Amino acid sequence: MDDELARTRVCLEAIASGQRQLHAVRHPLGFLCLPLLREGPHGICVHLFEADNHAEPDASPLHAHSWELRSRVLYGRVANLPVRTRAVRDGEEGATHRVFEVHSHSDGVDEIRPTPLLVRSEPGPAHISSGGQTYTLPAGEFHATALEGPEPAATLVHGLSVPGRRDLSLGPLDGRARRTTRRLCDKAQTVRSVHTVLRRIDAQQRA
Repeated sequence: MDDELARTRVCLEAIASGQRQLHAVRHPLGFLCLPLLREGPHGICVHLFEADNHAEPDASPLHAHSWELRSRVLYGRVANLPVRTRAVRDGEEGATHRVFEVHSHSDGVDEIRPTPLLVRSEPGPAHISSGGQTYTLPAGEFHATALEGPEPAATLVHGLSVPGRRDLSLGPLDGRARRTTRRLCDKAQTVRSVHTVLRRIDAQQRA
């Protein structure tokens, strides 16, 4: 077991034992987030993907982060789906989406505000990563992340905020403002999820 994975395991064991108080977050995109570290521009989370977890109806899976991402798959298989976009000028045909800005608040509400920018988007080839593999993504690149196959997966995500960048999503052309909510799990739900993650990490290490 390498140092990064060992440190992650220590953090998770502290949560599972009750030594560290932390609540998992149900993300509008349909995964659970364990926010392990927030320190200035740096952040570290564990994301948990299950086949029966679904995104909120108003949450677009196509998004771009305001931060650089490095994601290590702890177990399972995850698909990163890049999306190429081209701005569409006023009066030009072919727009498929409007660009929205995502403004996140401390109470868990995300305001998704339309911008004047219309784009034509095309999906690129999917990049599949399995347990032990790492992929990176620059700030501002549109993509979607999805569980690959029926088995659960988890990723260890390192983020580094980039000054001047905003969180963005691609939405419908009608430009309607929307809201989504990041909801906290209770302590029991969080502890159960962490125990499950630890068991699956162990199984991945033995495989």
